[in-house]
Amino acid sequence: MISVAEAIRIVRRESELLPVEPVGISECMGRVLACDVVADSDLPPFNRAQMDGYAVRAADTENATGDAPARLRVVGEAAAGRGWRGRLQSGEAVRIMTGAPVPDGADSVQRVEVTSEREGGAIVHIERGTKPGQFIVERGSEVAAGTVVLRAGETINAAMTAALAAFGYAQIEVSRRPRVVVLATGTELVAVGERPGADQIRDSNSYSLSAYATLAGAVVERLPFAGDDPGQLVELISICAERADLLVLSGGVSMGVYDFTKPALNQLGAEMFFERVALRPGKPTVFARLVAPRRTLVFGLPGNPVSVSVTFNLFARTALLAMQGAHDPALVEERAVLGHPVKGALERMSYLPTRLFTDDDGRLIAEPLKWGGSSDFVAFARATALIIVPEGVAALEAGARVHIVRLPG
Repeated sequence: MISVAEAIRIVRRESELLPVEPVGISECMGRVLACDVVADSDLPPFNRAQMDGYAVRAADTENATGDAPARLRVVGEAAAGRGWRGRLQSGEAVRIMTGAPVPDGADSVQRVEVTSEREGGAIVHIERGTKPGQFIVERGSEVAAGTVVLRAGETINAAMTAALAAFGYAQIEVSRRPRVVVLATGTELVAVGERPGADQIRDSNSYSLSAYATLAGAVVERLPFAGDDPGQLVELISICAERADLLVLSGGVSMGVYDFTKPALNQLGAEMFFERVALRPGKPTVFARLVAPRRTLVFGLPGNPVSVSVTFNLFARTALLAMQGAHDPALVEERAVLGHPVKGALERMSYLPTRLFTDDDGRLIAEPLKWGGSSDFVAFARATALIIVPEGVAALEAGARVHIVRLPG
């Protein structure tokens, strides 16, 4: 039995990078960058007005007040996308809109609220003095040409698409999406649309696994579940391996008479990396690689729904993001304050469901959920994070500082 940290290290080591492909900017959301994004121009590309008002020379308004305003001649207008092309001289002003280029010769902008036009707009009174640089964003002050603005390994979000567009990336190099096949096992399973008979349950694991894999950037195929037939399981795993970068099975990984996942993998000559992890819930987690007909990673996860969610997000999600070249493929630990006491396990690290909120003092609070164990998927459905209780710690009291990881989605 290995530690969670060692298991994650092995997963990262064995997850091979996928090929790179170009995609259009409209299809890049959620993809992992395979190249740096470099600014091809200064941002802003010109001195830009921050306010509606008037572009002026600060020296012309130095002593302006409401009782003794600076009187300037309006010689033009600058709007976003339509600048004024002359050069501002002493005693002149240019009417200017937010986002417009500041004319040559102007070194400040005064907002319209402290100005008044006279003589049909030919004259403006500036009722408050300006200073050089006032209400102007200087060229290149946000980003200089040649600056790396996004780095390979970052996952593209909605805000990043603005940067891609601004610097001309109509297409962008990203890692190919991993192909994932999800397969639940067990003769007790029936389809979602069926009413379970005696000793049966509906298949829920394959749906949660597919959803989590999609959140991790994968293209997912969910197969009909396999019964407890060793020969059928070997055949299905072989078929899956032909078309998957990663195969996820749930159930059949413990030590029972009908737990056939590990024997099936061994029969297929899989390279086994680990079979048990010092983890609660999720101890009987299997990680392996099939080498024929192609190099396919395989996770055999426990059958209980909460164990499935915990082990997928700790291990399989890490593999999927590592395959895409993500900077930080594993769940990132944060600190929070424990809202209520929790119990740990002496020989295993515990990952317990919790909801996060911020209290009136701005502290991140982890409020443990009341749940009935690794089969209680209804309570787990409200979890937004997992509280980490180190092995050897029997209990943690309310108010303790704890490590947590947020659940995707």
